[in-house]
Amino acid sequence: MSTQAGSYYLPTPSHWPIIGSVGLFTTLFGFASALPGTPDGPVGNLGVMYVGLAIIAFMLFGWFGQVIGESESGKYNAQVDTSFRMGMVWFIFSEVMFFAAFFGALFYARQLSVPWLGGAGNNAMTNSLLWKGYAGTWPTNGPGAVGGKFEHMAAFGIPLWNTIILLTSGLTVTWAHWGLKKENRGQLIMGLFLTVALGGLFVSLQAYEYMHAYHEMGLKLTSGIYGTTFFMLTGFHGLHVTIGAIMLLVMLIRSTKGHFTAKNHFAFEAAAWYWHFVDVVWLGLFIFVYWLV
Repeated sequence: MSTQAGSYYLPTPSHWPIIGSVGLFTTLFGFASALPGTPDGPVGNLGVMYVGLAIIAFMLFGWFGQVIGESESGKYNAQVDTSFRMGMVWFIFSEVMFFAAFFGALFYARQLSVPWLGGAGNNAMTNSLLWKGYAGTWPTNGPGAVGGKFEHMAAFGIPLWNTIILLTSGLTVTWAHWGLKKENRGQLIMGLFLTVALGGLFVSLQAYEYMHAYHEMGLKLTSGIYGTTFFMLTGFHGLHVTIGAIMLLVMLIRSTKGHFTAKNHFAFEAAAWYWHFVDVVWLGLFIFVYWLV
């Protein structure tokens, strides 16, 4: 490896990528084997999936721990920092495209395919030949009423509270960043603690919302196009909130150990960027999934 002052740090060959690959393969193999319709489904190989997740967790702890150790020992220079920043920018861009695909699916179903099936525009023949009498309104589970009757999720309840919670968490993480820049470690730690707590509250309320939807509203992933788009968009966002909260929790633990300085704290910035991205995506979800129904 290169250790000369001003040179670009190159790590030695690492075993962590192969461990991560084994974990990913094991996780996906177990999940695929547990799907309905497979010989061992629907819960046959969930144990294999959990083993894969444990391997991934072990890899993350080990690999990120190694990177943290390299950073704290002063092996990274400005060029390495730039590489990290560019990597995080492209990662967040890939996440933007990920959610854009799901928002695109919602737009296509809501604005194009459902109205077409209802005979809108020049598609009267589609309606009369395929689904005569179908009105094509939203929310809908389609002309075949897939999944049975359901109630749509209202915006002004838990979703509104979750919006307030996430927007507040964006303020607290920014407040923590200000504290770090002022070298006020108490403000940094308190801001991160509040952000992680708000993230946990958001996920808890969303879990309650899901249970209410399934057991009392008849709204499920199988409730046609509305149920599918609703749970795919909100579910993946909830996963991202969970990941972001874990990232910030790691930043909180590192902060209590004295890591980060006013001039060297990219790991904190990366987690904060990700959290702000999660906030912005939620605003889109609240408007297009919950509010404009």
